[in-house]
Amino acid sequence: MRFDLAGFARDGTLGDHAALMRLVERADAQGYGGIWFNEFHFRRAGLPYPHLPLLGAEILGRTQRLRFGTSILVLPLHHPLMLAEQIAQLDFQSGGRVDVGIGRGTEPATFDRLGIDPGTARDRFDEALTVMLRAWTEPRVTSDGPVWPFAETEVGPPPVQRPHPPVFVAGVSEGTVAVAARHGFPLLLSLEPNEARQLPVFRDALRRFGAGPGPMAASSLSRYVLPAPTEAAAMAALDRLTEVLNARRAARAAERGQPPAPPRDRAAMLKGFAIAGTPKACRQQIEALIDRTGCRNLRCFFDANGLIPMPQAEAAMTLFATEVMPAFEGYRVPPVPDLLAGAEN
Repeated sequence: MRFDLAGFARDGTLGDHAALMRLVERADAQGYGGIWFNEFHFRRAGLPYPHLPLLGAEILGRTQRLRFGTSILVLPLHHPLMLAEQIAQLDFQSGGRVDVGIGRGTEPATFDRLGIDPGTARDRFDEALTVMLRAWTEPRVTSDGPVWPFAETEVGPPPVQRPHPPVFVAGVSEGTVAVAARHGFPLLLSLEPNEARQLPVFRDALRRFGAGPGPMAASSLSRYVLPAPTEAAAMAALDRLTEVLNARRAARAAERGQPPAPPRDRAAMLKGFAIAGTPKACRQQIEALIDRTGCRNLRCFFDANGLIPMPQAEAAMTLFATEVMPAFEGYRVPPVPDLLAGAEN
C-alpha cells in the first residue's frame, strides 16, 4: 500500500517556498511514498509552480526516497521530445523516483493563449504519448507527425526506471480510459468529482484488453484525510471542511450560471470524499475503500487544497504516518502488465 501527498501549493496554500521544502523533507522522513503537483499556467496568484520539472528537480534533490509525481502534465501543450527528455533527466538525477501523470487538459484558456485549437487536444495527446514512449524505449526515434514531425533523434539520458518511468492517466471519457487500459497504465482518480464515474469504465476496459488486476491496484485514489486523536475532534474538522467545500461549490456554480449542486453532509463526505476519525477508524475506512475499489494507492489531501491551515495539516500528516500507515505495510500491489506487451494487444 502506498500513501502519497497531494493538494499542497494549490489555491490558498501559497506560503513560501522554503516551507514547502521543509514539508517534503518531513514527508520523506515519515515514509510517504510520493508527492503530486498539478500543471496550471498563466495565473500569477495562488499557483506558484506552473512548470513541474523545475519543482521536481529541487524536491528530488532534497529527498532520499520520496517520489515526485505530476498530476497531470498536459501533453497537448508540450513538444513530446522536449518533455520526454526533461522527464528522463529527472529520472536519472533522482535515481528513478519520478511518476508521470498525463492527461489532455481541461483549461481552454491555456490552449487559447498558446494558439492551440482545443479541438485538437485528443490527437495531440495520442501523438505525444506515442512519441514519448518510443523516445524512452528506443535508441533513436523518428516521427512523420502530423503535429510533431522530426528526423531521427536520440533522447536521453536513458531513464533509470525500465522500460520507462511509471505512467498514470487522468481521464473520464471512454477513449482516454481505454488508452490507459490498452497500455496497462493505472489511472489518477479524481476527487472533485470522485472516482465513481471512472472505475466502472476502467474495469470494463481492463477486461477488454486482458490487463489483469495490476493497473487497477496501482491506480491512485484521492481523499481528504482528517485523522485526529479523538472521534469528536475529527468530526468537528470534517464538518468545518464540509461547510467550506459546500460554499465553494455553490460559488463556482454561480460563476458558471449553473444551479448549485446539493450540499453534502457528513455521511456523504465519509462515503465518497473523505477519510476521517481516530487512527483506528481511518484504518477501517481505508480497508473498506481497498475492498470496494481494488486500488492500493491513495493520494492524501491533508490541507484540502489550501482550505485547512498548514499547522493542522502537518499535524494530521504526522499522526497518519505514525498510527495509520504502518498497518498497511503488508499490502502488496499486483504486478502491472509490461508496457510493450500491453501496447501490442
